[in-house]
Amino acid sequence: MPASEVHAIGIANQRETTLLWDRKTGEPIHPAIVWQDRRTADQCEALLASGHGARVSALTGLVIDSYFSATKLSWLLRNVPMVAEWARAGELAFGTVDTFLLWKLTDGKVHSTDVTNASRTMLFDIHRMEWSRELLDLFGVPRSVLPAVAPSGRVVGRCDRSIFGAEIPIAGVAGDQQAATFGQACFHPGMAKCTYGTGAFLLLNTGSHAVSSSNRLLTTALASPGDYAIEGSVFVAGAAIKWLQEEL
Repeated sequence: MPASEVHAIGIANQRETTLLWDRKTGEPIHPAIVWQDRRTADQCEALLASGHGARVSALTGLVIDSYFSATKLSWLLRNVPMVAEWARAGELAFGTVDTFLLWKLTDGKVHSTDVTNASRTMLFDIHRMEWSRELLDLFGVPRSVLPAVAPSGRVVGRCDRSIFGAEIPIAGVAGDQQAATFGQACFHPGMAKCTYGTGAFLLLNTGSHAVSSSNRLLTTALASPGDYAIEGSVFVAGAAIKWLQEEL
C-alpha cells in the first residue's frame, strides 16, 4: 500500500518507560529506563517515610512506586553529568515512548503526549488534567522538559514526508492498557478488561468519576479528558513464565 493511501497513524505504547533527549539532535542522553527498573525504590521508600504518599495519591491516583516515571526522571536529572543544567536551560525533552515516537515521526516538530500516558508519570494532576507544579517541585523536575498534553483521539501532528513519503496524520495516542480497554470495547462505565502479557492488568471503566481505592488500586485517565478507570496491576505474569523458561 502506498503511503498516500494510509489515512492515519496510531500509537499504543508501554506507559512508564522514561526517556530524556537532546532537543537539537533528537538523541537520548541516556538509555531508556524501562517500567520494570527498580533503581529508585529507595527514593520511593524515603518519600513514603516523609509522609508524601497520601498527597501524591490524591493528585495522581497512583501509589508512590518506582514503576512510574517521576522518580526515573528524577534519577536521570540527579545522576547523569550535566543533565540537570541542560534541562534547566531548556535543552532537553522528556517523554514516555509515545512522546519520543511522536518527536521522531514529526522530525522534532511535536513534543506531546496524551492524557493516558501523562497520568502514569506521577507528575500529572488527573483532576485538573495538567502537570502539577507541586509534584514537579517534589521530584525536582523542571517544567521545561515536559511535553504538551493532548486528548488521546486528536490529530497531534503529521509524519514527516521523509519517513514514508507522505505527511500521514498521527491521529491517536494511548498507553497500552487504556488502548486495550478501548480495543476490548469497554466503552461504558462498569465494563472491564483484563489482559495478560509481561504483566497482567485489569481496568474498569468508571466514566466521569475518578474512583479512589482504599486497597491500593490505581485511578487513571482513560482515553480522553474526563474519563477514568480504576486499575489493578500485576507486574509479573508472562515475565514469570519467561523466567522459568530461560533462567531457572
